[in-house]
Amino acid sequence: MKAMIMANPVHPGEILRQDVLADLGLTVGEAASRLGVSRVTLSRVLHGHARISPNLAIRLEQAGVSTARAWLAIQSAHDLAVERAAGLPTVTRLVPVA
Repeated sequence: MKAMIMANPVHPGEILRQDVLADLGLTVGEAASRLGVSRVTLSRVLHGHARISPNLAIRLEQAGVSTARAWLAIQSAHDLAVERAAGLPTVTRLVPVA
């Protein structure tokens, strides 16, 4: 999983699609069946339309594809980058009340 530390982290579905399924020669349907998820669910993740859920992260870990924690870390890094790119709201620092 080579995209963990990047300025603009890629969606973990792209990593799963390009670095895992392609290397294993698996179709979306075959991978979905082996993971016990629907083809539509996996396809949405692979194309960046859905997040890797904790449930899917655990299934990937059980299937021998890294750890659940690593998948969720990649997802979190991507989510934070997307939020920061959208612009930060104006906030006031939280300080003790005098």
